[in-house]
Amino acid sequence: MGMDIKTVAVIGMGTMGTGIAEVLARHNYSVRGIDVDDDTLDQARLRIEASTERAVTGGKMTADERGAALDQITYSTNIQECVTADLVIESVTEDLQLKRDVFAQLDGLVPDHVIWCTNTSSLSVTEISTAVSNPARLVGLHFFNPAPVQDFVELVRTVVTDEEVVEQVQAFAQSLGKEAVICDDKAGFIANSLLFGYLNHAASMYEQKYATREDIDTAMRLGCGLPMGPLALLDLIGLDTAYQILDTMYREGRDRLHAPSPILKHMITAGLKGRKSGRGFYTYAEPDSPEVVPDARSEDGTQPEAVPRPVESVGVVGSGTMATGIIEVFAKAGIPVTFVARSADKVTKVIGAIDRSLEKAVQRGKLEQSAADDARALIQGTTHLEELGEVDVVLEAVIEELDVKTALFENLDEICKPGAVLATTTSSLPVVDLAAVTSRPADVVGLHFFNPAPVMKLVEIVDTVATAPDVIATAEALVERIKKVGVRCGDRAGFIVNALLFPYLNDAIKMAEGNYAGTQDIDTAMKLGCGYPMGPFELLDVVGLDVSLAIQQTLYREFREPGFAPAPWLEHLVTAGYTGRKAGRGFRSYA
Repeated sequence: MGMDIKTVAVIGMGTMGTGIAEVLARHNYSVRGIDVDDDTLDQARLRIEASTERAVTGGKMTADERGAALDQITYSTNIQECVTADLVIESVTEDLQLKRDVFAQLDGLVPDHVIWCTNTSSLSVTEISTAVSNPARLVGLHFFNPAPVQDFVELVRTVVTDEEVVEQVQAFAQSLGKEAVICDDKAGFIANSLLFGYLNHAASMYEQKYATREDIDTAMRLGCGLPMGPLALLDLIGLDTAYQILDTMYREGRDRLHAPSPILKHMITAGLKGRKSGRGFYTYAEPDSPEVVPDARSEDGTQPEAVPRPVESVGVVGSGTMATGIIEVFAKAGIPVTFVARSADKVTKVIGAIDRSLEKAVQRGKLEQSAADDARALIQGTTHLEELGEVDVVLEAVIEELDVKTALFENLDEICKPGAVLATTTSSLPVVDLAAVTSRPADVVGLHFFNPAPVMKLVEIVDTVATAPDVIATAEALVERIKKVGVRCGDRAGFIVNALLFPYLNDAIKMAEGNYAGTQDIDTAMKLGCGYPMGPFELLDVVGLDVSLAIQQTLYREFREPGFAPAPWLEHLVTAGYTGRKAGRGFRSYA
C-alpha cells in the first residue's frame, strides 16, 4: 500500500522544527532542514548536537548512533531541496498566511506523490490546504514539544483528505515511535482544545486575585498530579503563543471559555511573554531559564501574621472514606482525635479500616510499629456529638448535601466550646452557608482534603468573608502540622482545583459527545500529549459520574457560565445509573 517514505523535508527550523528533524534523523530518515537564513540553521544545528549529546550521556543512544543521526540531516536556505522529499513537514511560525504562502510556493515544485503535513497546533488545516492544488494529500501532523521526548502526535484530517494518505502518515508516525491519534479539523484539535480552556480559566482566576499564582499552581500539581501548574505552563508555552491559540479557537468556535483572558494581552503588551522573555506570571533568572527568582509578587513575609489558636485535640464527624482517612492523618501526626459516627457498627468499621491501613503501612516499611500503636491509641470513636464539646477543632466530613451539613453545624455551634474552630471538608458547597447558621461565623473555615487523605498532600484552606484571621492562621498551622501542603483561596464554588478541573472534564465529554474524537483517543491525547496521569474519561469514572455531575451543576449555578452547563451525555449516564467504576459501568464498562 502507498509509497515508501525515505526522505523528509522540514520547513521551519525553530524549536519545534529542530525537534522534529532530530526525531526523523534518529529513526534513520534522510532529513532536509530548511529555513530562510543561515543563523537560524546554525542555531538549529547546535540544538540538535546538544540534544543528541545529552541522549548519549543519558544512555539513550550510542556515540555511533548519534554520529549516524547527525549525518542524516542537511541544512539549507533553498526551498528547492524539497524536490527530493517524499514527505514535507511545515513547522513555521503559527501564522495562517505564512503557512499558506509556504505551501503555495511548494505547489508545483514537488512531485505529485509527495505528502504534505502541517505541524500547526491550532490553525485550520482545511484553510491551509486550500493553498495547494491537491488538498487531498495534506494533513495536520501535530508534534508536541519537546518532539524527541513526547511520544504522541495528532493526525488531523480534513473533509477532503485521502484516507490512504491518513493511513500512510499514521504508519509513518508509528515508525517514529509515536502514537498517532486521528481527529478531524477543529481549532485546537484534541489536546490544545481541552488544555487551553483550562489554562485560560487559571489565568482568569489569577487575574481576579482569587488565589496567588503559587497556590493555583501548587493546587493543580498536588491535587491533580499534573506535571506543572497552569501558570508555570503558560510561561513555558509562551503567553503570546497561548494568546494566539486561544484567539484562534475563540474565533472558530465562539466559545466564551476560549476568549483570551485580558491579563494575557496586557502581559504580552508589556513584554512579559514567559520564560523566553525572562518574565511572565513568574520572573526567571534570565530569558529561557527555568530558574524562578523572587519578584515583587512573591510573598516576603512582611505582612503581620495572626497568632494561631492552640490545638490540643480535634474532632471528626463522619464515617465514610474521607472521614476515615482524615482521622488517620490526625492520629499519625500525634493529635488526639475523637470521631463521631451514626452507629456503633459504623464506629467499629472505621476503627477496623484504620487498623488495616496502619498495618499495611507497617508491612511496607512506611511506618514503625510503635508509631502505628501510638496513632491507634490517639483515636476514640463515639456515636454522641456531645463528646466533641471540649475539642479545639471539629472537622465535618459527612455527605455532600447542604441540608445535612447545615443541621450539623447548628448542632456543633451549640455543643462546641467558645473558641473552637468549626471546619468543613466540602469540595464545592459554599462555606459561608454553613457559617451563617452558627452564632460564630468568624470561627468557621473550609479544609478541603483530597482522597485518599493519607496519601494526597494538598489541602485547600477556604476562608469566607467572615472568617477571623486567627482562624485562618490556625488552619494553616494545623495543615502544616499534619505534613500537608495548604493553599489558600476564597469561598466560591469549586475552590481552586475543582473549579479548574471539572470544566475541563465537561469539555472532554462534549468533545466526545459531538463525535469529534472517541473517549480512548481523548484520554490518550491528554496523557501522552499533556503529561496528565489519567485521561479525562478514566478520571471521571474513578471520581464517579454522579459526583462529577453534582460538582458541575454547582459550578454552573454559581458562575452562570453557559460553557459550564453539564454535558447532556453525563446527565443521561447518571440517570441510567452508570456512575463509573463503583457501578461497573460509566464511560467504560468494568468487570
